[in-house]
Amino acid sequence: EIYCSGPILHQVQEAKLFDDDKYFVDMKLKSAPDVLAAFKLLSNESPNSSIPATKLKEFLDANFEKPGTEFETWMPTDWHERPKFLSGIADEKLRMWGEEIHNLWKSLGRKIQNNVKDHPELYSQIYTPHPVVVPGGRFRELYYRDSYWVINGLLLSEMTETAHGMIQNFLFLVNYGFVPNGGRIYYERRSQPPFLTLMVESYYEATKDQQFLEALPVLEKEYEFWMQNRSVALKESGLDHVLNRYIVEADLPPESYTDDLELAEGLLKQQLWMDLKAGAESGWDFTSRWFINSTGHNDGTLRETRTSQILPTDLNALLCRNERTLASFHRLLALYDQAAARRTKAMEALLWDAERGAWFDYNLVTHSKHFEFYPSNLAPVWARCYSQPEMEEKAVKYLKGSGALDFPNGVPTSLRESGQQWDYPNAWPPLQHMLIELSKLSSEDAKNLASNLAQRWIKTNWLAYEKYKAMFEKYDVNGDGKPGGGGEYEVQLGFGWTNGVALQLLDQYGATLTSGGRRV
Repeated sequence: EIYCSGPILHQVQEAKLFDDDKYFVDMKLKSAPDVLAAFKLLSNESPNSSIPATKLKEFLDANFEKPGTEFETWMPTDWHERPKFLSGIADEKLRMWGEEIHNLWKSLGRKIQNNVKDHPELYSQIYTPHPVVVPGGRFRELYYRDSYWVINGLLLSEMTETAHGMIQNFLFLVNYGFVPNGGRIYYERRSQPPFLTLMVESYYEATKDQQFLEALPVLEKEYEFWMQNRSVALKESGLDHVLNRYIVEADLPPESYTDDLELAEGLLKQQLWMDLKAGAESGWDFTSRWFINSTGHNDGTLRETRTSQILPTDLNALLCRNERTLASFHRLLALYDQAAARRTKAMEALLWDAERGAWFDYNLVTHSKHFEFYPSNLAPVWARCYSQPEMEEKAVKYLKGSGALDFPNGVPTSLRESGQQWDYPNAWPPLQHMLIELSKLSSEDAKNLASNLAQRWIKTNWLAYEKYKAMFEKYDVNGDGKPGGGGEYEVQLGFGWTNGVALQLLDQYGATLTSGGRRV
């Protein structure tokens, strides 16, 4: 009634007291929620129950504390100077920069105070037992998808204890039935792309700690959530297939309350809010990728977001990789091997286009594919979720002919300039990393392309760091060292997954990467 809905949320957000709607819903209550009664009294004193902004501000000052008070100062106990991977970086400037990125883990560590566990009614923060590394900026709490790349970076930094604790937090959160989008109660109805199984895989590969595989029943519980609550059955050429989508119960997202209220004016509000929350669940919030206009085409504006009516290639590739990973963990290997085989068949029936040589999102309104370029069109290659070896070659050829490689500073998230942050000209670290995983294919062509993309991305990150002394969540594919933009908030500093991806690339390509960065 305070952080997720109700009169306080509505009036505070409508009054626009803060530049960012997320600010209020991250504030801590000073005392038990008899604050509702106090607010009702204040409302009754005002004409039409509409409280003036100055009075609202006084009310907040009297009853709430600033965001961030739920954390205590924490320094990762397993951080140490000069992890081994740094010695493999030949370029002296990049090696020093890698050391500075490694230092950033200290500033991004957070530990939740026990008071959050003892008095949850005073916080929007969800209590988790272990310290976390957060993305940074406005993202003060743990986030699900981001943490996969954070954990991979921590493991390279030899911070296995911190990585272990973060994974334990996610296993703890599956008690909600799934992992919430992030560590706030207003995220409890939506998840994010399910990377927990791959986090456990990364940790196991780094430590060979077989005891950690006792997490398998929890991983299976999360997988069942996606299969029971986020799946769609379809027929194609007389065969039954099951694939997955993002879909979330409808109500107004508190952390972007006024933007979404204005956006839905004159529309079927519940439907739009459901699809906006589904877009947030996807992690691509927001993008033209989720638009379906009145004619059923992949075109339009944010008001035509229909995320729940699209079967995303990358979500299904990720679940396919989860199935294969679970199969490798599981004593009853056949169980998940069969699921992965069924999904591969379904993806090839519904998402694969042999002529174009890639996989494309499927529109449930028109029962057709969206042929726009997105890096996610190659996600099945990253997931190793395809049946024919020649699909690898076709996918590399598709990428080369897509026009997406024409930019000096990374691969854009789309080729459409919509003003949304998950579109052109923005490039995002996890998508670059997924494409650079082409290095694992057998062809020299794919390996060279991956190496070229790694050099471009590291140079982009490094130039921005030289200029701003900061890592950003996204970058502009055109300007050398230019942070990205667009969307509903300013570009954020930090930044957890950017650091993780940079460390992985410095580790993988350290012998050949240069800070000069030749153009290819």
